Amino acid sequence: MANRYALRMDEPESWTIFDIFTGQPVDLKQQVMVAMNLRDAEAMADRLNSRDVKRRAKADRTS
Repeated sequence: MANRYALRMDEPESWTIFDIFTGQPVDLKQQVMVAMNLRDAEAMADRLNSRDVKRRAKADRTS
């Protein structure tokens, strides 16, 4: 299963987590995931992708 979220470097040492399906930055609890350091952005993208995989697996089981 492909990852839904990926990183994009906006400028040196500044990263955005974006949705590969929409191309838009992720908005998480009314906070846009932009201007992040690499370590935090990677960790958050991993969490978001893990959560998305679980959500899609659950949706496949119920349909």
